[in-house]
Parts: sequence; C-alpha cells; structure tokens
Amino acid sequence: FLNTESTSAENEQIVQMLGRRIGLLAARQRLGIEQDHSAQVFGYGTNFFHPENWYAAHSLIVVALKVSGLYWRGRRNAENVQVKRNIIVSPSLPAKFSGFSILHLSDLHEDTNANAMKRVIEMIQTLKYDVCVLTGDYRGATFGPYEETLKGLEGIRKHLTGDAFGVLGNHDTIRMVLGMEQLGFRMLLNEAVEIVRGNQRIHLVGIDDAHYFRMDNIEKAAAGIPPDGFSILLSHTPEIYRQAAHAGFNVMLSGHTHGGQICLPGAIPITLDSILPRYMGAGPWKFHDMLGYTSVGAGTSIVPVRINCPPEITLHELRSI
Repeated sequence: FLNTESTSAENEQIVQMLGRRIGLLAARQRLGIEQDHSAQVFGYGTNFFHPENWYAAHSLIVVALKVSGLYWRGRRNAENVQVKRNIIVSPSLPAKFSGFSILHLSDLHEDTNANAMKRVIEMIQTLKYDVCVLTGDYRGATFGPYEETLKGLEGIRKHLTGDAFGVLGNHDTIRMVLGMEQLGFRMLLNEAVEIVRGNQRIHLVGIDDAHYFRMDNIEKAAAGIPPDGFSILLSHTPEIYRQAAHAGFNVMLSGHTHGGQICLPGAIPITLDSILPRYMGAGPWKFHDMLGYTSVGAGTSIVPVRINCPPEITLHELRSI
C-alpha cells in the first residue's frame, strides 16, 4: 500500500489506475486537492473552521472534559457501540427486495479506538444482512500514513459476509482506494452498481466526499439509472440532501455528523460540523419524497469520547407497502 508521502511517479500510477474508472482529470484533481488542503485548519471545504486539524483543540477539549469529570465516562461510552435498527418503507421498492437488509457502518475512524473496533467486529458476527455499506471516514487523521487503518479494516472485512460497498469521507485519501479494494471493499467513486434479485433490481450509488474535498458528482454517478429505478445514494455527508432529493433518489444513507458526539442531555448536539437542518443530524429523516438516514457513526473524531450520543452500527431493512 502506498503512503501519503508518495512520489510523483506513485501519484501518476494511482491516477492511471483510477483514471480508467473515474477519468484522469478527476483522479488528478482529487490528489491535487488533497495535497493542497488535507491538513488545513481554516478555509476550504463546506465549513471555514476544521477543528480536526487543529491539535490544540484536542488538548483543550480533553482538559475541559477532565475538569468536568466527564472524560472517563465519555471514554467508556465511546467503546459501547450499539446496533440501531431502521425500517425503510417505500412504495417504489421492487417487491422482491422487500425484507432486503443493509448493514451500515460509518465514521469508523478505525485507528483511534481499538476497543470500539473490537466491539464492532463482535457485533457484526451476530447479524444477518444482504449487503454492507460504509459511508466514509475510515481513519482518524485527515492526512499522513494510512497503513494502520488498512490493517484494521482488513480485520473488519474478514468478518463481513457478502458484498461490501464504500465511499470516501473527508478524512480519507483516494490513495486508500486500491488497498481497500484489495481487501474486498468495492469503492464507489461517483459510480453505481446494480443489485439483482430475479428479474428485479435496485441501484446503489456512491459519491466522493461532498463536505471537504467536494469531489461529488451526482449527475455522473446516477447517469445510468432509469427514471423508474429504485436508487439508494451513499454519501459521507448528508449535506447534499437537496441535490439528492431533486435527482430522484429514493433513499440516502450518510454519516459524518457523529450526531454531535459530545451532546447536551437529550442528545442535543453542540455542533454537527455540517450545514444542514438539525433534524437530519442523526437517525431517520425525510426530505420531499426521499428517505434519509444519518448514522452517528461507530468511531470518534478529535477525542475518543462520546457524551449523550452512543456510537452505532445500523441495520436497515427495506420494505415495500
């Protein structure tokens, strides 16, 4: 696997390999944007301030939580990953897909909390599902080495049954794609796949990160979907809910927000690090005819702590009326 400190020759190799799928220009753009902006604290992306890249913020948050007496409780909370179950009912769903189940993993930040990842592996071994989807943010940092993340993902993939599809998040480098696909994750980079049952099918679409790198292209990703096709969009962030709904998607599955991660009593987030209505920050929601779900994620960002916002993996069940 290539390190993020790649040479020009290694970068060009990645461009050529991925360029066959997403286009040479798109591959070069993604790599170039990463090199220009991946460690930036202020500017670029949807939000102006990116606290995940400001390491003084990490220390300040830890000190504040320790002074308040919440730090160690928050550490325990972060390791107690729960299974959430969500039913998606749509009259447009092909009848043969009624009962189809989707295991949804998001915001693993795999290299930041080993105990939480052990818990994820324990739980996925007890679940039955038809397909697994991952909605980005596989590593803790937004730049630097990622080999340890790939090793951790390998451990998770060994315990997943069947197909697993993923998209990139704002913490992920496109350099991880080849390694993840070698592990058995099919990464969707503004691409779509069909899932077939008998003579019926649904369309699973995945877009590149729309929050920070802003390399999402819904039009390209959904170009081959027929007007009456049932489609599910995987997007790391739910912030593109308007574009997705007006593009005709039936369902959108996302993550990114962590549900706030550190919340006030009643699961009220202090911040969602996103520009979207607060009701879309966690759990199921609806916008026009599109049904959405925002996972609060299984991992943690900035500090390995959760307050009033337990981590989750999600089991979705599709049902027709």
